Amino acid sequence: MQYIDAAMVGHLGPDASASIGIVSTSSWLLSGLCSAMATSFAVQVAQLIGASQYQKARRTLKMALIVSCVFSCILLSIGVMVNQHLLYWLGCDPSIFDNASAYFLVFTLSLPILQMNSLCSSMLQCSGNMKVPSLLNAAMCGLDVIYNFIFIHYLGVVGAAIGAALAQLTICIMILWYTTRYSPMLKFKKDEAFQFEKPTLKNAFQIGTPLAFEHIAICGAMIMSTKIIAPLGTIAIAAHTFAITAESLCYMPGYGLEAAATTLVGQCMGAKRKDLAKSFANFTVAFGAIIMGIIAIMMFFIAPLIFQILTPDLQTQTLAIEVLRIELFAEPLYGVSIVASGALRGAGDTLIPSLLNLFSIWGVRLSLSVILVQSMGLHGVWLAMCIELCVRGILLFFRQQRGQWLNKSF
Repeated sequence: MQYIDAAMVGHLGPDASASIGIVSTSSWLLSGLCSAMATSFAVQVAQLIGASQYQKARRTLKMALIVSCVFSCILLSIGVMVNQHLLYWLGCDPSIFDNASAYFLVFTLSLPILQMNSLCSSMLQCSGNMKVPSLLNAAMCGLDVIYNFIFIHYLGVVGAAIGAALAQLTICIMILWYTTRYSPMLKFKKDEAFQFEKPTLKNAFQIGTPLAFEHIAICGAMIMSTKIIAPLGTIAIAAHTFAITAESLCYMPGYGLEAAATTLVGQCMGAKRKDLAKSFANFTVAFGAIIMGIIAIMMFFIAPLIFQILTPDLQTQTLAIEVLRIELFAEPLYGVSIVASGALRGAGDTLIPSLLNLFSIWGVRLSLSVILVQSMGLHGVWLAMCIELCVRGILLFFRQQRGQWLNKSF
């Protein structure tokens, strides 16, 4: 969907792309918090299923739906309130202010939909069902194309946000219906009573709070990076946005393996098979590094073609290709950091990995960006990103290999 939106809006010109780029990190912050909420309950469900406690897993899902709905509505309110103040603080160019504000507003209003999609996908994945969420989320891309054709034509940049929101809404209805009615392990049963259970909420708080603060810290740093890049002009912002979008083709397989690692480790921990949990963690981490390394090599050579699809502006294309190629050298270790985090998360180990991520992105990436942007411009920001991703991968690999997370328990 990022490729679709970026490509379809990119043909409106660099100002349109910059309108989305200036608020992209803020959007990731809010969506990341929704993801943290979903993970805080999904990890528990994975371990309950591993322990064959299916009825309690269903009760946990019911609690998650209610708590997540309330949480996403709170985020929605905050997003609406800070919308225009955020853009002023980011130093948004007046020429793109209205489009950026409208885009972020529509995204914010769709947060409850995004939350339900994230929650149901995570729950199905942690039950071992990867096919249904994969197929439905892939179908969302097709719907996004259809809706975007309609709304971008009439509404421009804000039409992309509306198209994405409607695509998510369509899939949200389907995945919520499937999860609660047809999932063999999670479907609701009329004879099962429901009540809020304090231990489940406590566990969700212990798992989710470090993840939430991690997302706040990481996305806060990315917002600061956007503020660093903003004075470089709309071409730099657009190139930065397109390069990040292209990079997602490299790291999305890593996030797929992260979900698999969380499920496998979570179910093994619930079944008291620590030896198997460690074996799965090692395998998925190694596979993540290999697959992301291979894709990075491919991306290095096909980058010009990718950016020709995303934007017709030659200046934006050239800058995006140059900065992306700098960062591609970090992809294998980036894969290690992503999948190792997922494996640790499956065991409920979120605090230490979150602190490691916090140190890496604030202590390494942001400080280096401030220094290097002065002499290297956007290239310096991406060099700082490359160095930081390598540091992050090494730190999380060390944490995963030490094995202390195997002693975690709720």
